[in-house]
Amino acid sequence: MPKKTAEEKEKTAGNEELKKHLFPYSNLRDVQKDMIVQVARILADKKNLIVHAPTGLGKTAAAISPALRYAIDNKKKVFFLTSRHTQHMIAIETLKEIKEKHGVDFIAVDLIGKKWMCTIPGIEALHTSEFYEYCKKNREEGTCEQYTNTKKGSKLTTEAKLALEMLRRESPCHIEKFAQLCRKDSLCAYELATLLAKEATVIVADYYYIYNKKVRDTLFNKAGIALADCIVIVDEGHNLPDRIRNLMTSQLSNYMIKRAVNEAKKLDDKDILDKLAKLQDILNELSQDMRDGDEKNMTRDEFVGKVAKVGDYDKIIADFEFTAQMVREKEKQSSLGGIAAFLESWRGEDKGYARILSQKETKRESVVVLSYRCLDPGIVSQETIGNCHSTIIMSGTLTPTAMYKDLLGFPADTEESKYPSPFPEKNRLTMIIPETTTQFAKRNADQYRRIAEICAEITNLVPGNSALFFPSYFVRDNVYRSFAEMSGKTAFVESPEMDKEEKAEFLEGFKRYKDSGAVLLGVVSGSYGEGIDLPGDLLKCVVVVGLPLQQPTLETKELINYYDIKFGKGWDYGYVGPAFSKTLQSAGRCIRSEKDRGIIIFLDERYTWQNYFKHFPIDWNIKITKLYADKIRDFFSKPSAKDGL
Repeated sequence: MPKKTAEEKEKTAGNEELKKHLFPYSNLRDVQKDMIVQVARILADKKNLIVHAPTGLGKTAAAISPALRYAIDNKKKVFFLTSRHTQHMIAIETLKEIKEKHGVDFIAVDLIGKKWMCTIPGIEALHTSEFYEYCKKNREEGTCEQYTNTKKGSKLTTEAKLALEMLRRESPCHIEKFAQLCRKDSLCAYELATLLAKEATVIVADYYYIYNKKVRDTLFNKAGIALADCIVIVDEGHNLPDRIRNLMTSQLSNYMIKRAVNEAKKLDDKDILDKLAKLQDILNELSQDMRDGDEKNMTRDEFVGKVAKVGDYDKIIADFEFTAQMVREKEKQSSLGGIAAFLESWRGEDKGYARILSQKETKRESVVVLSYRCLDPGIVSQETIGNCHSTIIMSGTLTPTAMYKDLLGFPADTEESKYPSPFPEKNRLTMIIPETTTQFAKRNADQYRRIAEICAEITNLVPGNSALFFPSYFVRDNVYRSFAEMSGKTAFVESPEMDKEEKAEFLEGFKRYKDSGAVLLGVVSGSYGEGIDLPGDLLKCVVVVGLPLQQPTLETKELINYYDIKFGKGWDYGYVGPAFSKTLQSAGRCIRSEKDRGIIIFLDERYTWQNYFKHFPIDWNIKITKLYADKIRDFFSKPSAKDGL
């Protein structure tokens, strides 16, 4: 028998590696192999991992494959967490490929919010907390058709058993197909999904299924899951700190009180109306010297003391909640219930939170908002990370990894990795043009016009579509006035008022200009700065105009102060880091696959300053230049790596 060549041996070893870790595809890049081996080792050692994994690395498959292998062998559950619809689909498709290629038997469940799995008309208009109250009430009273078709007492109906068996056979399937199969027999998709979760090895879900304790406990109790048996993989992990902060934040506004007054009037409840009027008086008193845009700190006792003069604090909460239940019997939702929830949360801890009163003038009215805002996501995530088997967070913009380690409360022995981009370097030109700035103190008409000149020159040179992302609509609109005169291409100007259908139509229209070229003008924090994919020839250039550093709000100042005290890095963690993450997300819209070819430009002199420059990924090979026009011409005149040259 002839001996194997070195190449054949390497191929055989590679195939064994694919099979060992359930990798679903034929080609395994070296960087993917490194990540797979690291994930497998992390899981075996019951440790945690923070991964900066650039777009195109194939991090979904590189994380899910070894995690599934370990979970099957050790009777664990994998939670793959992502908030993006497209990532849900990618995860499910990856699991399908694994099942088909390796013939391994397992069940996977795709979960989104319970509200979005419900088929009752009008449900989408409810706030999440209102939906849960409405759902609970209808279940308990036996008035939910989907639920009664699914369960009789604690037992499944015959129709539900048949549907569950069909769903087992279909697994893994995306939630839309899952819900469609349940809708056909008017069954509760959530109930069947949570039952299937009991048997599942992999659960693809939104962040709050792990990081919202109430939602997690409900699911875990139903499905018999223990946190200690969970491997948690967080996709787009750069979003996790803000998602947890928002999850743990509650607000009270005069708008909420106005809606609650309308609810109480319909019930002719004079006692509740009186309490609401006095609650509004408290907000008026607290904000009496405030003007548009003003903010000020509040204390816990300052507000509680004023409410206590109205009546017993606990009794007010109980009265509001009781009346809210009556409202929900007719209207599904209740602002009274939201006020009760706020009053309860306001008595929470001071450490890691800020209490802020703000006022803003609108065309219709003056809006006063009292907020109990979470500053420290580690309050929630540290407990979860400490109690589950392993946590792996990954993103293409998870830099610096040490910042996320601190913010989320990872233990000291957590591993941090930064993988290089798998894309050919010759397919990307990354530049900083230090000619202008959007720094607040230097904004003026001349500065806006110079930004417009540079953006027009760049986009006129690019043979295809370009996108310009600005720090705000205000800056964008001021630049656009001059840009419109100078640009030789069709402009697509993003509007913050666009609904879902209009956004999709807007993007499709932009794509159709891929040959002649158009320019999309959006903002870093808008609809197109993150989460969209324009592969191939659909986008050839991205220009991030300025740094998206806004005038610090009181919350931002509190955040900076809090992280200064906790880590000595308030400015980086509370201000620059979050802004730079948005910058990198917008920049990442350009190069989405190894065949893509394009230019990424950062237009602001501050990007060259060390306190900002250090936030760039280490492998980006950024050029600082004012000779950008020559470099753009030279870049597009050369063949790409996909041409084999």
